[in-house]
This record gives sequence, structure tokens and C-alpha cells, in this order.
Amino acid sequence: EILQLLIRLCQQGVDVAVISPQDPILLIGSDLTATCTLSPKLGLHASSLYWTLNGARLPSSTYRVLSSDVLSVSLRSLNGSQQQSGDNLVCHGGDGRVLAGSCLYVGTPPEKPVNLTCWSRNTKDLSCRWSLGGLGETHIQTKYTLKYKLRWHEREKECEDYGTGNQRYSCYIPHNIALFTPYEIWVEATNQLGSATSDVTTLDILDVVTTDPPANVQVSRVGDLEDQLTVRWASPPELKDILFKAKYQIRYRLEGSSDWKVVDDVGNLTSCRLAGLQPGTVYFVEVRCNPVGIFGSRKPGIWSEWSHPTAASTPGSERLQTGSCDPKPGEQNSTLRRELKQFFGWVRKHAYGCSGMSIKLYDQWRVWLQKSQRVRNQVGNRCLNNVFFHNV
Repeated sequence: EILQLLIRLCQQGVDVAVISPQDPILLIGSDLTATCTLSPKLGLHASSLYWTLNGARLPSSTYRVLSSDVLSVSLRSLNGSQQQSGDNLVCHGGDGRVLAGSCLYVGTPPEKPVNLTCWSRNTKDLSCRWSLGGLGETHIQTKYTLKYKLRWHEREKECEDYGTGNQRYSCYIPHNIALFTPYEIWVEATNQLGSATSDVTTLDILDVVTTDPPANVQVSRVGDLEDQLTVRWASPPELKDILFKAKYQIRYRLEGSSDWKVVDDVGNLTSCRLAGLQPGTVYFVEVRCNPVGIFGSRKPGIWSEWSHPTAASTPGSERLQTGSCDPKPGEQNSTLRRELKQFFGWVRKHAYGCSGMSIKLYDQWRVWLQKSQRVRNQVGNRCLNNVFFHNV
């Protein structure tokens, strides 16, 4: 109720007393002396009054009785307003009742907005955001207007759909986007203390296109291979009729981990084999898209958001965990061990990412190895397998 009364006092005067100046606009660091003049009808003396600022009583040392019906207060080096609707300076009677109020607007003129960035989703719309220049917050209500026009056309337009909350320094143009003529875009900032304009940004819509994330992301096992998963996805459907060449990225992480590993060399494929994974482990996988060369543009687009995470697990290890063996040294065993170590090391070196030929060789080797483990349960084989996995 008190807050509502103060708001009304900021919007209209009362006939019992008057504060002067009324609703002043001041720079941060300014001094202010205000007076509260009583109506003779009240029958009060100025010495019985007191002042509050935003509900906090001001010390009497800042008061001065100028006459029986006028009390002043002096404020030094004012800070920025605590709320953009203004700080509430109120004159009270000795019994606490509100006699008059004024709103103080203390802030700074806006500085030139910076970091103006724009992007188009699927060539259908245009979104822009920017940052506050200089020290940022002006402490008083400041209006930001995004304006744009086609180059070589005189008529400018204003964006109408502005963000709110954390997105308030952004604006959205939902339709009527020209694809083959450059835009000139800028932001104007104005408040009661001044104005400022950002640098003009010139852009081609085809150079700032982003897409929705790839659809229908699927992650599956590669047979019984313990350290691989296959990822498949579909191109963004919104761009199916547009001439472009997509570029994709994959990232994946272990369940319970926040560290993502990124695969950059996917190119324009819509599937990829992840190798070198841990057996019997759940992985979360995401994919994103960058449209390249839309309608012949030479610049890359903007990366989409990551797709929703898709989970899959690698097969558990089927290697026997019991028994041990020390192989007898011999020329044949030593030669075999050395040759297999070289081959296995070469395959692992070339099997990362989405390389097709080395993956096939690696698959053949692993399938043969796992089949031999299940069929031949002899101690010698277990020793040989241990050599493979512990020495490579």
C-alpha cells in the first residue's frame, strides 16, 4: 500500500504540501536541495516534518527550516537510481503521514551500443542482439531502438518485437526478409539525459544463416565391438529446398561427466563412427549443423544449437578376467607379438573420428579377435590376448 501511494505521488501532486523540484533528472554525482512547502490549511510547522528516500529516513543534519511552512533537505553526490521508475523522495508529517512526494531520476546518458550481432534462422527471419556500451547500466529508463534498411533504399524501418528479461537487448524481425540485398542495421539508445547510436552493421542474410539442430539423431552399437558407436542424423528439413552444403560437428561425453569431446572432421556426412570408447559405458551424443554455401554464398553460416542429447551404451567387455599365464620366451612368440603390436598401434592411430578405410580394417581385426576369445578358451590364447591389450 505504501509503495502504491508513493507511485501515485510520483505521478501527481497532493494539495497538502508541494516538493520542489518535482521529479528532477540528474547526473550521477550531482547535489540536490529540495524543499517541502506546507499548505496553510494543515496548521503544521516545518520543524515537525522529516524526509525519507526510498523508505529510509534521512538524517536531520541534512534539513534546514527556511520558514514556518518550508523545510529543505540537501543531498550530496547522488548515486544512480535504485529503480528505473525513480527514487522516492517523500516529505512526512511528524506523525508519519505522507504529505508530498517527488521522484528522483539519477543516472547517466547512454553510451554507444556495441557488439551488434544478427542471424537468420533458415533464411525466414532475422534476430539481432547487442551489448551496452561504456559502463553499461544508465540507472534510468533508456529506450533502445533497432533500425534497419536495405542498402540503396532510403526508407528505414524499426524492429518491433523486443526481448524481455535477460534478452531485453535483442529484437526479432519475423518475416519479409530480403535474401539478395545487403541490410544496414544499427541501434539507437535514448533517455532523458542524452542519446547515442551504434556503428552501422552491414550484412547479407545468406552470410548469417543458422538452422535448427539436425533431426532424428540416433546412436547405436556396432555389432559386438566394445569401443565403438555409430551416430546417424537427418539434415535440417527447413533447408531441404535450398542449395547448400552442410557441415556437421559431433560432441559426446561419458555419463556423469561434464567434459565433452568434439569431433570436427565429420564434413557433410550424416553418419559417423565413434571409436576408442570405453567398453560397457553410457555415452551422451549431440550433433549440430553449419549451413555452408547457401545460394552460392562464399561465407560459412552460423552453427546451430546442439541437438537434444541421445544416449547409448557400448557393449560390456567379454574378455576373461580369471587365470594368468607367463608366456615362454621364444623367437616365434616374440616375432608375433611385435608384429601384432605394430599392426594394432597403426589401426588405433588411424581409427579416430570418421575415417572409413581404417575403420573397416579395425572392425575386421576386432571381430576376429572377439570370436577367437569365445571359441578358443585356452590358456595360450588368454596370454596372447593379454599381450595385445597390455602392451599396445
